[in-house]
Amino acid sequence: MTQLLGRSPSRLLGRRAMLASLASMSVLGSASRSNASIETNNDNTNRNASNNNVLDSTSVDSLELIDIRVPGSARLGRRANVYVPKTSNADGSSQFPMLVLLHGLGETGSERDGVFAWANRYGLLTSYRRLQRPPVSTGVTSTRYLKADRADEIDRQLASHPFKGFVLVCPYTPNVFSMPTNQAIDDYSAWIVDVLIPEVRSRTPTRDDVRWTGIDGVSLGGFVSYRVFQRRPEAFFTCGGVQAAIGKAAAPEHAQRFDDVIKRVGPRRLHIETSTQDPYHDANVALSRMLTSRGVEHQLRVAPGPHNQPWLIEVGALEMLLWHDRQLAIPPSAAPAPAPGI
Repeated sequence: MTQLLGRSPSRLLGRRAMLASLASMSVLGSASRSNASIETNNDNTNRNASNNNVLDSTSVDSLELIDIRVPGSARLGRRANVYVPKTSNADGSSQFPMLVLLHGLGETGSERDGVFAWANRYGLLTSYRRLQRPPVSTGVTSTRYLKADRADEIDRQLASHPFKGFVLVCPYTPNVFSMPTNQAIDDYSAWIVDVLIPEVRSRTPTRDDVRWTGIDGVSLGGFVSYRVFQRRPEAFFTCGGVQAAIGKAAAPEHAQRFDDVIKRVGPRRLHIETSTQDPYHDANVALSRMLTSRGVEHQLRVAPGPHNQPWLIEVGALEMLLWHDRQLAIPPSAAPAPAPGI
């Protein structure tokens, strides 16, 4: 279900509670894998995984992988996998929006696992290919979470406005709850905005323009995405969280911060994506309601399903990429409005 929420008339979970909640879910960690046997451009290690939702390929022939390593802290960040379109857009343009994607708790123990998480475990590249070459049900062997009516709606959108794609930036994301959290997020935000993004721009066909730049993340990465955006909103036009790991008690603080940011820097686009069995469903829906009460435009999407990697592979990553594409790659006047209502 989806809501387009517009202008109608905080605190965090304790570290222990948040970590216990995240650790109790095998979804975004090593206990749950995508289905693919993957051979990366810069690493000969194959990752074998099990999932019966999507066909066993996460390579996209239109993307090139660049392993970017920049100065930084081993605990916070110094490496990112960057996926770069090899060819021009269908409209002939050669520049692409940039989308920074932060991973979940399960991959925070290994820099390598972190930078490969979205591609190897979360269905990023299969979702990218499905959006490039609809119908989006192609490659999905069962549709537990992407229902036929929603797949048809996405296909119609893509027929009117084809998916243009991104430079996808997948950095290592630290476990900010295992260290002084506020300072860690301050330092990580500075590394993303002042070190990583300029390096990516210098090496890829992306425009130095906030209107072409977004950030998102899943679970722990969704929480960090919200915080990075709230600290450095001048760097991003879009911000989202997929099943963002926030507590319900933190929703008022997030709503206040988003409202303050938009009043200060001007219009931005916000996306909240959750699922019916997500343990953070209630918190994210509460955040959406509070944004609505403040008149902050955003979109809430609630899909059926749990908080796990099969859900991400089938529908979570797909919806996330589609939303950012509609906001970053398509002129606002031409972008199709999402279906209203729940």
